[in-house]
Amino acid sequence: MPATTLDARSALVLIDLQKGIAALPTVHPADEVIARGARLAAAFRAHGLPVVLVNVTGGAPGRTETAARGGTPPADWAELVDALDRQPEDIQVTKKQWGAFHGTGLDLELRRRGVTQVVFAGIATSIGVESSARAAHEHGYHVTVATDAVTDLDEEAHRRALEKIFPRLGETDTTDAILALLDGGR
Repeated sequence: MPATTLDARSALVLIDLQKGIAALPTVHPADEVIARGARLAAAFRAHGLPVVLVNVTGGAPGRTETAARGGTPPADWAELVDALDRQPEDIQVTKKQWGAFHGTGLDLELRRRGVTQVVFAGIATSIGVESSARAAHEHGYHVTVATDAVTDLDEEAHRRALEKIFPRLGETDTTDAILALLDGGR
């Protein structure tokens, strides 16, 4: 369902827009996703709304059938990309698993600010973004996903999240449509 409204106390959550992940091969160019995320961040800041910048520095300890990507990552792998123009008032969350809520203070940070709706963008659609959107929904937040500000490493997983999962968690729309809602129109 297209986005119909943004709550007065919305927050933007940008998932894993960090140097190591942005360098991976994705369905849609990571630099375009990052540029849209940066546009959303600038607009949320201009409206005095919280911007959350999430990065990942590890993985959950459970066993999986998929081997971890080999080798030691470069020293700057977890650094947020410069294009996000991190500001002192931004909330930074570092996670060690797929979702941004489990094992972090994200829910507390949002509740302290009275946030009722969360807008998501980032990489990877079917991993960090989907896990975080599911948790936000379970925590009672209104969820919106910027469909052109997410991408994935796997085309089918990306499509499935956009078509099957996100519409069940909340609303989805383009960056431009969300920015129009933020400015009070459609």
